[in-house]
Amino acid sequence: MLFPTNLVLVAGASGWLGSRLVETLVSGLPGCEALQRMPTELRIRCLILPGQDGAALRRISNRIEIVTGTLESAGDCARFCQGAKEAVLFHTAGVIHPRRVAEFYRVNVQGTSNLLDAATASGARRAVVVSSNSPCGRNPHPDHLFDELSPYRPYLNYGRSKMLMEQDVKARQERGLLETVIIRPPWFYGPNQPARQTLFFRMIRQGKAPIVGSGANLRSMAYIDNLCQGLILAAAVGRANGQTYWIADRRPYSMNEIINQIEKLLETEFGQACAHKRLRLPAFVSSLAFLADAALQSLGFYNQKVHVLSEMNKTIACSTRKAEAELGYRPLIELEEGMRRSLAWCKGYV
Repeated sequence: MLFPTNLVLVAGASGWLGSRLVETLVSGLPGCEALQRMPTELRIRCLILPGQDGAALRRISNRIEIVTGTLESAGDCARFCQGAKEAVLFHTAGVIHPRRVAEFYRVNVQGTSNLLDAATASGARRAVVVSSNSPCGRNPHPDHLFDELSPYRPYLNYGRSKMLMEQDVKARQERGLLETVIIRPPWFYGPNQPARQTLFFRMIRQGKAPIVGSGANLRSMAYIDNLCQGLILAAAVGRANGQTYWIADRRPYSMNEIINQIEKLLETEFGQACAHKRLRLPAFVSSLAFLADAALQSLGFYNQKVHVLSEMNKTIACSTRKAEAELGYRPLIELEEGMRRSLAWCKGYV
């Protein structure tokens, strides 16, 4: 048996990651021997936001149940977790780019607390919680890779909200309230991507992709199926209880490599003529963006474009050695194939 019972809960199931995780829990993960076939009796209960359409999730399988609610509502979380004794909870919900800073703490911190309170009260066995690279911030030098012993150095309020969330998750496990596993993915990519990722592809085609500094800074990325593999293994492997794992592609990529690979695929496989230009900006532009980002956030505001620009020349890279050794994690897809699948999904919109 893969999980302790036949009930799995997925919070954030209509999101980019959550929806792909639900598909994987139903159909398995091609190429991954351990997860090629999932239990046919597995029932999947999905939490989606009010106003979101659950039809796409229902079409995946008749074993999917939809619950509508928000993490901010303790009552909604309780309804979602009702009767979930021994169940596994995948928590993929969260706020990344809000309008106001307060949303980070209302959703990522208090919302997670509400959800874990409900899971504990229902007798759920284990919660696999999606965090981020942001609690660790940026690498201290270009050759450094984050691992699970890297200290907290949260990057502004998003990073701080995820750090506080992680600390709460760990405290619950240490008190014996709930088995927990924290998964830290970096920048992830793949089909069903949000509009901001498609816009990035379009900017590359138009020659407007920003390179801040030399473009040699490294970024770890996680193809979405690699991430789903890591999440399911974290739920299934006994020794993962109480642990934190970085889940990403096997190696980081430079910003130059990322943009060059997308440009090459657009032209050679998708018939898209590219401008072969870059919007080259000096490194201090990211430093100025960071100051602007910090100032805005100190006033309670958040601007996605300013925030992303502040990170463009940073190295944010991690090692997956612990996940490979303890979970049997094997990242099957790397940049070229992952971007090929991403571009195929959004063909016509780039």
